[in-house]
Amino acid sequence: MPNHAPYQATRRALLRGAVSVGALGLAARLLAQPNASPANRPPAPPGTRLVMLGTRGGPGVSLDRGETASAVVVDGVPYLVDCGYGTMRALVASGLGFQPVSTVFLTHLHDDHTADLAAMLAHQWTGSKMTPTHVYGPYATESTVAGALAFFRANVEIRMVDEGRTTDPATMFFGHDIDAGDEPVRVFADERVVVTAATNTHYPERFVARMRHRSLGYRFETATRSICFAGDTAYSENVVRLARGADVFVCEVMDHRTYESNMARAREQAEAGREENIFRHVAETHSTPAIVGRMAREAAVETVVLNHQLRGQASQGFTISSFIDGVRSEFDGQVIVGEDQLVI
Repeated sequence: MPNHAPYQATRRALLRGAVSVGALGLAARLLAQPNASPANRPPAPPGTRLVMLGTRGGPGVSLDRGETASAVVVDGVPYLVDCGYGTMRALVASGLGFQPVSTVFLTHLHDDHTADLAAMLAHQWTGSKMTPTHVYGPYATESTVAGALAFFRANVEIRMVDEGRTTDPATMFFGHDIDAGDEPVRVFADERVVVTAATNTHYPERFVARMRHRSLGYRFETATRSICFAGDTAYSENVVRLARGADVFVCEVMDHRTYESNMARAREQAEAGREENIFRHVAETHSTPAIVGRMAREAAVETVVLNHQLRGQASQGFTISSFIDGVRSEFDGQVIVGEDQLVI
C-alpha cells in the first residue's frame, strides 16, 4: 500500500489543479449555444470531454449540487450518463443544452439516477426535437421510457389539438434493456464512441437472486480517450476489469464516517428485527475512498474522478481532502473531487 504524506487542499485549490478546469469550463460553454443560430455558433471543440452535471449522492434535493448525471462529449456530441434530478438545468448551465442529447445511458433505475428523464424527453418533444433519443440501461429501461411517454401523454394530446402538432412521441423515444454480465460486453457503438458495460455490486447477491434488476458500469472508448463509470457500487471485480487501463475512472464515494454511522444504525435496526434496512443498504452497496483507490490501483487507471458523493458532516470532521487522502492511501494517480459543472 503506497505511503503518502498528508495532502491538504481547499476546494479552490482542487478545482484550480484539476486539469486546467478554468479553460475547459469555458470550452464547455462554447460547445453549444442553443439560442444562437447555427451560423453564429462557434465550432465544437474536438476531442473527448467529461462534463460533471450532478455530483450529489443519493435521493434528495439540495441547492448546491444536482443528483447524479454526467456527459461524455465527443467532438461536440453529448452522451448522457444518468439523469438525476437537476440534469436538465445542469445541461443548460453547461452550454450543452438538453435538445442535442440523443443517447442516454442509465447505470441503474434508482430515482436519483432517473428523476429528470421523463421531463427531458417531454421537453425534447415540446421543443420539436427532430432526431430520436435512445435510452440504454439495465432490465426495465424499456418500460421506464414507456412510463415516461405515459407521463406526458396528456401534454401531447393537448398540444396536438391546440398547436397542430403531428409527431407521435413513440416514434421519437426508445428504451433499450442491456444484457450485461460479469465480463465487459459491447452495448453501443457509432462513428465516435464504443461503449461496453458490465454489472457492478450495487445489488448484493442475496437480492440479485430475487429480482431481474441489475446495476451497471460503462466504459466509453473514443479516438482520444477512455472513460469508465463505475456506477453506484461496492468493491467490484467486474468494474476493475471494465476500467482496466482507462484514462479516467469516474467512481462514486462515501465518506468513511458515513459508512461507520450507517453500519452502527444498521446493527440497531437488525437487533430490532429489521434485517434489511436503508442503513445497511447505504453501508453495503457504496464505496469508501479506500475502496475507490483499491479499484483504481488494481485497474491501473490514470485519473480518478469522484462522483455521487455521500459526504459526511463538517462538524464531524469531514473535509474534501479526506476524500483525496482516502483514495491516495491505495492509489498513486491523480484524484479529482467532482463538482457540478466541472469539465475534465
